Amino acid sequence: MKVCVLFSGGKDSTFALHWAVFKGFEILCLLTLIPKREDSWMFQHPNVEYTTYQANVMGYNLFKFNTSGEKDTELEDLYIALDFAKKLGADGIVSGALLSDYQRLNISLMCERLGLKSFTPLWRKNQEKYLLELIEDGFEFIITSISAYGFPYELIGKVISKEDAKRIISQARKFGFNPAFEGGEAETFVVNAPLFKRKLKVHGEVKRIGEENWKYIITHIH
Repeated sequence: MKVCVLFSGGKDSTFALHWAVFKGFEILCLLTLIPKREDSWMFQHPNVEYTTYQANVMGYNLFKFNTSGEKDTELEDLYIALDFAKKLGADGIVSGALLSDYQRLNISLMCERLGLKSFTPLWRKNQEKYLLELIEDGFEFIITSISAYGFPYELIGKVISKEDAKRIISQARKFGFNPAFEGGEAETFVVNAPLFKRKLKVHGEVKRIGEENWKYIITHIH
């Protein structure tokens, strides 16, 4: 099975890629869609332009596509990217959709229009167990944005340890946000994973945007 992977650089799309490799799929390329709007319904916004570095240390070709980020028109942008994948010879698309019906349904519909299979290996996984399993399996990621009341904001820009993950889970139970961040409570950027040949070292700056809204702006990667 030849597949392309929708890749944002965050923990979910990186794990989906990891799953595809260990299922024996042939990875033709990674596809990154870069939204103009920060509040895109479909695509991650913070630091997605740096997926090139991740693709390089994993040894995969990556293709970037700009998207408006508008709720309806971004679906046509997705169609263009998936059509490109089909023309490369892909039989299917792998994505890191975790809990969002909107994302999973629209990816499936676009794949159906093109005669592609849609694979969502993370779908409906237990959110708490998944966060801990990621760290246990060697995924290292930093928090690049926070927008949830009760989320421990001092973790932004930090590689999340198992103890940090347990603290996030505890706060999620207390304040009611999603512990795996599927509701946009936080965004992540992977700096090391089993498929990485080298670890990425990331430098950046923290900005407070609002009362419960923090962002980590990556300024340099090596």
